Formats: sequence, C-alpha cells, structure tokens
Amino acid sequence: MKKIVINGGKRISGTIPISGAKNSVVALIPATILANDVVTLEGVPDISDVASLVEIMEIMGAKIERNLEEGRLVIDTRSVVSRPLPYGKINSLRASYYFNGALLGRFGQATVGLPGGCDLGPRPTDLHDKAFKALGAKKIQEEAEHLEVIGDSLVGTTIYMDVVSVGATINTMLAASRAKGLTIIENAAREPEIIDVATLLNNMGAQVRGAGTDIIRITGVDEMHGAQHTVIPDRIEAGTYLALAAAMGDGVIIENVIYEHLESFIAKLEEMGVGLTIREDSIEVHKSENLKSVNITSVPYPGFATDLQQPITPLLLKAKGRGSIVDTIYQKRVNHVPELARMGANISVLDDRIIYDAPNELTGSCVQATDLRAGAALVTAGIIASGTTKISNIEFILRGYDHIIEKLTAVGVDIQLIEE
Repeated sequence: MKKIVINGGKRISGTIPISGAKNSVVALIPATILANDVVTLEGVPDISDVASLVEIMEIMGAKIERNLEEGRLVIDTRSVVSRPLPYGKINSLRASYYFNGALLGRFGQATVGLPGGCDLGPRPTDLHDKAFKALGAKKIQEEAEHLEVIGDSLVGTTIYMDVVSVGATINTMLAASRAKGLTIIENAAREPEIIDVATLLNNMGAQVRGAGTDIIRITGVDEMHGAQHTVIPDRIEAGTYLALAAAMGDGVIIENVIYEHLESFIAKLEEMGVGLTIREDSIEVHKSENLKSVNITSVPYPGFATDLQQPITPLLLKAKGRGSIVDTIYQKRVNHVPELARMGANISVLDDRIIYDAPNELTGSCVQATDLRAGAALVTAGIIASGTTKISNIEFILRGYDHIIEKLTAVGVDIQLIEE
C-alpha cells in the first residue's frame, strides 16, 4: 500500500509550476476519437487518470505515443473500433462517460462501463441520456455494469440543460459535432474546460460557437481531421497550491496560471488578507499573517469552484474567527472534515454545512484520502501541522495531481511517497 508521509511545520518558498488541466484532458482524450486521424495533445499531466484513458484507448485500437517528460500524447484513432468497454479501468473514472458522446458521434453506438471516480454523493447521468435521446439515440439501456447507446443517425436539435452540468455539456458537444444540422445547448456550463474542449473540436474541423457562454451552437460536420492542441493550465491544481502558499509560504510563485480562471477563488484569498502579486501568467503569494475567516459557497463557474472548497479548508483553519462552507454542487462533499478533526481541527458538519472555528493548531496524524480533492486538503493540512502525517488511499490524489511529491519537495516540503 502506497502512502504519503509529511513531516510538517516547515515554511516553504520557491516556484511551483502548474500542469495541464485534469478536468480538460479527461475529455480531450476521448474527443480525439471523433477525428479518425492523428491528434497531438501538448501539456498533458502525468496523472493516473491519463494512464487509464490511454489504456482504454489502446484497447479500442488507438495507437498512442506518450512522452511523459514533455507532456505530449500523439493519438492515432484511425484504427479505433466501437466495442463494449465495461472494463475495470472504465469503472475507476468519472470521466469515462465521455466515451459515450465520442463513440456515438463517430460510430452511432457506444457500450461503455458505468462511470466511477470519487464518491461525492449522487452524480446522475440523466442529463447525458436526455441529450442523446434529443439527438436521436434510439436506444439507451443501462445494465448492471455498463450503458448502451445506439443512434445510427443523429440530428441536431435544441437541448435545455435542466441543471448546469459540465459533463453533460461536453458530452453533448462531442456527439453533436458529427450530427446532421444545428444543435443548440441552452443553460450550458461555462467552465474554462468546456472552452478548451471546444477549441480542440474546432481545430479538428468541428463548428462549435459560444463555448464559455450559456448558449452553445454546434453545426454538425461529416468528417473531422487531425490537429495539435495544448491543454489549458489546471485551475484546481493552481488553487490548491495558492492556498498552501498562503498558509505556509515565505514567498511562493505559482507559474503557468490563467488569472481569469481563478477570479472568484482569488477574491476569497484577498478577502482573507492574503498578499498577492498577479502577473501575466503567474501569481506570487507573499507571506501572509493575521488572516480572517470567510464564508465559502461553491456554485457553477464563474463562481467559487466545488473542486476548490476542500483544498482551501486547511488555510481557513489558520484564519481567525468562525466561518462556514456550503457546497451547492455536491452537498455530501464533506469527507475531509472528520480527517481534519482527527488532526485537531475545530470543524464539523451540520446539515451539509461545514462549520469551523479558527485558528487551529493542527497535529500530524494517520488520515486517509476519501476522494481526490479531500486528499489534496490533507496534504496541505499535513504541511501545516506539527509532527508527522501519514496519508493512505493516495491513489485518489495521484488521479489528479501531476508530480505532487517532486513539486512540493522543490519548495521545501519534507514529503515522500512510501510503500508499506
């Protein structure tokens, strides 16, 4: 069993580079299926979700060259065939549902294992099914371990998303790119990752307009072609390290950042009293003291991201006063709370609302990551805490943080990955 061990309480300084966005790349890789050609992705993070997606693509017949050092994937999908994919690798990924949209768009059918990923409470795929039906899918049948979708001839239409959903918006874009005529997605999600996927689709010959707004128009095309695309920086990784730098930094620069993707998060840091210098593609976090507590409410983009409410929590525990965290996206995203309490945090959950009193003196302990972003919160808490923290279930963390041990070691964190 792999674990992360941190000897905490040490201040940090230096530079942390941000990798390509995990939430983009897990959609970009399946999207290459639509091209029936060679697509090169640059800036691909070295995370386990990417490794799983590459393995699935190769099972389907794709030929892939992967350069880990340069973050490059060269994906040849000309030999890809639509075959049932109820494999274990599929079930480890939430983003496996993007294969439904890509395979449906290119082949008119898809049989894909049901999505897995982090347990954050109900995360239904009914919006995806609704969109596929609206586009003309004749059969959508969920079995014990997989979903089968058949739609030989997709036709564009207007689709209203009952709930703002990143996954359903992207999946609809994928399928509609090869449908006949015009598809309009209303109440579409606006996240930067959606713009990133739309950019790749357009580079491959699709006609997607309006990505980043709540109305997206896709004019279907008969064929798509190869392209080259660079993945946007990971705003969630950036926010995680910004919070860490605010908590324990004596001057830390976060490089390869798009400030506009983090405006709501940075606004909360500034409200707390964190000193920042914002440059064109980097943010310097100055040594920050006398922080004050704030209330956090996660909402769809451009509001405060649900994926950042857990990573910012350890920083909140260093502030002064009482505050609350409400996650309107995943109300059950509270599994990090008992683990932080184990480390001495005065924090609890009341009716799906996280309540904390600060400041807290954290002490190293044995804790476990229950999901990806909860794991990131525990890493930060372990760096803040006095003594030794040992984190288990780190497979969650490795799903989304590229070279986390090396990046943190470089700024002075006493951290290592061990096997027991």
